[in-house]
Amino acid sequence: MAAPTVTASLNASTYSPGDPMTLTVTYGDPDTRPVTVTVVVTDSQGNRSAPASVTAVVDPLTVAVTDDSGRAWTKLSDNGSVAVYRAVA
Repeated sequence: MAAPTVTASLNASTYSPGDPMTLTVTYGDPDTRPVTVTVVVTDSQGNRSAPASVTAVVDPLTVAVTDDSGRAWTKLSDNGSVAVYRAVA
C-alpha cells in the first residue's frame, strides 16, 4: 500500500497586506482507483432494463486548508488531483 502524496505552492514568495494569494495543492493516492458499476434491473416477469453504468472513486482524498493567521481560503477549483485556493494577505 503506497502513501498519499501532496505538494503545495504559493504564487509568490512574499506578499504585502491586501495582495491576493493563490495556493496550488497537487495531491494523489496511488491506491485510489476509479471503479465502474453497471446495474441491470429485472422485474418478476423477467423484463430487463438497459444497463446503467456509473464510474465512482472509492475513498477519494479531500483537501482542507487551515491558516494559523485566521485567513479564509476560498476554493477556486479541485479536479481530484489539483486544488487551487485563494486568500488575501
